Amino acid sequence: MIKTKFLAISLIIIILSTFLSCKNKKNEVSNKIKQSDPIALVSEEIKKDENNPDLYNKRAKLYLLSNQTNTALNDINKAILLDKDKPDFYLTLSDIYFATIQIEKSKEAINKALSLNSNNPDAYLKLAELNLYLKQYDETQKNADKAIEIEKNTSQAYFIKGYAYKENGDSTKAVTQFLKTIEVNPDHFEAYMQLGLMFSNRNNKIAIDYLNSALNLNPKSIEANYALGMFLQENGKQDEAIKAYKNIISINPSYREAYYNIGYIYLEYKKDFKEALNYFGDAIKTDNEYAEAFYNRGYTYELLKDYKNARNDYKKAIDLKHNYQKAIEALNRLDKLNN
Repeated sequence: MIKTKFLAISLIIIILSTFLSCKNKKNEVSNKIKQSDPIALVSEEIKKDENNPDLYNKRAKLYLLSNQTNTALNDINKAILLDKDKPDFYLTLSDIYFATIQIEKSKEAINKALSLNSNNPDAYLKLAELNLYLKQYDETQKNADKAIEIEKNTSQAYFIKGYAYKENGDSTKAVTQFLKTIEVNPDHFEAYMQLGLMFSNRNNKIAIDYLNSALNLNPKSIEANYALGMFLQENGKQDEAIKAYKNIISINPSYREAYYNIGYIYLEYKKDFKEALNYFGDAIKTDNEYAEAFYNRGYTYELLKDYKNARNDYKKAIDLKHNYQKAIEALNRLDKLNN
């Protein structure tokens, strides 16, 4: 609702600006910029209500999201100074400490929140995340379960349990928890991703469904597009794989692996060597130290009997990756052909 209100105000300002002086126009442009910046918006609210601790907590979270941890810490300390009895403030403090790898301080802040409210599911959830980071899997499960006891539909708790099982080598229980996560929260992107990756590892085609579900939630996810492309590529669906990789290129034109994988498909599966050359070349343009791309372009040149360019690329691959065995063998092969 707040965002809609500000958009409406912004529209009114744009309409009125036609009738105002140049000076006023400059002020309105400045206001419009502020309205597009969440931190600037909250800062304006703080100017009107300087003793509102919730506003400092809100801005601290925004600073943390933009990786301004020192400023975030200043704001949350201000919030706690104004009201030292709000558990949520200590959870924000915990997040800031965690982001700066101050693990003990992060844990202390969570425990302070629990001392103020022992039935806070978010606090137990953060403890579980902390345990997971420290690979304390039993404690992870214990604290995630406490969060679920307090709030049954805490989807992130099921997700953390699943991730702990996965890291601990129990893929069956991990899948069960990830499925429970999306049952509770059908919009949990990471749970679909984990299911997609786990079933990909099992070479189970249901992986496609889970990865597509992840993409429905976040069509611009490079991770999901790449995982889908790899699974399709390895399961005989090369054209669909190329489509997934091209989606990545449209999102991030500098993503070298997308060009490389398309080149590999044209080289190994389609035997279209000229197209393969183009895509390996594009991969090299995005990263001129991409040894594998130089090797595969060299191999493509070799198949086209362009031995001069093949030799140059093999040498470049070895320069970039010393003792690159495949490139060394390729150069030896070319030497034999030359002799």
